[in-house]
Amino acid sequence: MPRAKKGAASRHQRKRVMKAAEGYFGGRRKMYRTAKETVMRAMRFATRDRKTRKREFRGLWIIRVNAAARERGLSYSRFIEGLRKANIVIDRKILAEIAVSDPAGFDAVFARAKAALG
Repeated sequence: MPRAKKGAASRHQRKRVMKAAEGYFGGRRKMYRTAKETVMRAMRFATRDRKTRKREFRGLWIIRVNAAARERGLSYSRFIEGLRKANIVIDRKILAEIAVSDPAGFDAVFARAKAALG
């Protein structure tokens, strides 16, 4: 009986890498070693950029809330301070969505925040 080595496992691993490299250009798609390097690099970028995406979206929400608050006469930081004093707990994502899609709702929240400031 022949000695079983890791042929099947190695083939599965290579197939998984080559499957992930579909759509890449030239040797990055066709040659295993190059494809493996490219896939590993792509995985590092994907890991890094999942964190970056969260950071960028939070910044976008803050910009939108700031713009809506300034239209109504307060800066972003004063608006957030008013929300805290009024015990209104709405995260920035929802505030930005309300500011863009429901101006009347944002006006109501803004009025309560401004009243809490005194």
